[in-house]
Amino acid sequence: MFEPGCGPAWGSGEAVTVTEAGAHVRVAEAEDDGAVARRLPRMRGFAAWPAHGTPKDEGKALRQSVPRSAHHTLDLDASRPDAVTAVEESNAGRIPELTPIRVGRMAATPFAFLRGSAGLMAYDLARTPMTRIAAQICGDAHAANFGLYGDARGDLVIDLNDFDETVHGPWEWDLKRLATSLVLAGREAGADEDTCRAAAHDTVGAYRRTMRLLAKLPVLDAWNAITDEELVSHTDAHDLLGTLQRVSEKARANTSGRFAAKSTEVVQDGGRRFVDAAPVLRRIPDAEAHTVAASLESYVHTLSEDRHPLLARHAVHDVAFRVVGTGSVGTRSYVVLLLDHREQPLVLQVKEARPSALVPHLATAGFETPPVEHEGRRVVLGQKRMQVVSDILLGWTTVDGRPFQVRQFRNRKGSVDPAALAADQIDDYGRMTGALLARAHSHSADPRLIAGYCGKNEELDEAIATFAVAYADRTEADHNELVTAIRAGRIEAEHGV
Repeated sequence: MFEPGCGPAWGSGEAVTVTEAGAHVRVAEAEDDGAVARRLPRMRGFAAWPAHGTPKDEGKALRQSVPRSAHHTLDLDASRPDAVTAVEESNAGRIPELTPIRVGRMAATPFAFLRGSAGLMAYDLARTPMTRIAAQICGDAHAANFGLYGDARGDLVIDLNDFDETVHGPWEWDLKRLATSLVLAGREAGADEDTCRAAAHDTVGAYRRTMRLLAKLPVLDAWNAITDEELVSHTDAHDLLGTLQRVSEKARANTSGRFAAKSTEVVQDGGRRFVDAAPVLRRIPDAEAHTVAASLESYVHTLSEDRHPLLARHAVHDVAFRVVGTGSVGTRSYVVLLLDHREQPLVLQVKEARPSALVPHLATAGFETPPVEHEGRRVVLGQKRMQVVSDILLGWTTVDGRPFQVRQFRNRKGSVDPAALAADQIDDYGRMTGALLARAHSHSADPRLIAGYCGKNEELDEAIATFAVAYADRTEADHNELVTAIRAGRIEAEHGV
């Protein structure tokens, strides 16, 4: 699949000559009975022809202004907020009684702290070297934000699966965050420093090599490249096969039906309702439930019309509040129970979409931040731009003036816990996620441009691995500051939730 494909299947003896003049393109086609000229308008949204220069050469040229070796740099300025201040600022606007749960989860380990501090890392990354090549980035591409989920036909796919922070920004930020997370996950798993550094190094190497392969393919082939069947062999991640198989088996059982069986009860009229399981799942007042349910009417209109009959065959039965994630704790998140005519459940998650934590730092990095029409729409479109296959019920709505995203809940989702991997699996997992990240970035940034910059040798791999180790050390220090502040009573934390 990764061999470069053939060019356009021109007919025998056919030639194409293209000349550009002003806003139009002249195409001359050679035919047996003489040339016929045709003038075609240049269309917005399409590539210019003929191309001037090559993206690969443009990428190579960027090495002069931003050497690949420069990516090892980590300069923390004096104005950098301390860890506790950063956590408190990121808690602004969240439900106050839930923020101690978030703080407690972040305090569990340095890796957990990294997962909840995308904004703090963005502050630091905005002061590092960048090529200014923009892509749709995840914004929170740590190693635990990749996973399995079900597609429309019931098959499992693996890809990035969290897009709360997605923005149009520097591709390096995602790659550096991913590499750093592999170092921290490896340390938590008990791997030695050489293994942790190698995992970061291999992550970048897989990203670089995958981008080069995608750059060689016809665009349509590159868009859907690296099927899940090829992923393990492409990244030489054979040691992960057993782990991936176990995760897949669990994911197939992780469905709306199973969740509803555990979390709901039958009521007198034959329907079902959620049962309290505080503090993670709790029933809400009728007025709040009605408001959330009513918001689904506008949500339906954000879906493709061919999805409407599917939802029209389900009735809304109940709504509950559910605490989610690490970085998302304290945001408003609901689960909505729908039942079909056979009382089979479909559960939707209606999750508050806050502004990306990266936005305040993009201007410092030299990237424009255009106004966002709707934060839920930002998340949904960002997800669709990065994934090969997305949830068919992915949409957005507004509840009490707040933006929300809507998606299927427990859609056969499964994930690898990178901090629980054996030492000899850390680098395999790094290579696999590095390849997936390259594919996701290539949907919005020309892979030829990034590949031209990254090159064939390991200079970038070495630089970012050095950065990852240094930033992992910084994250451990930040985590220690948070733990110390909790013990001193400066900030409240609730553990084990």
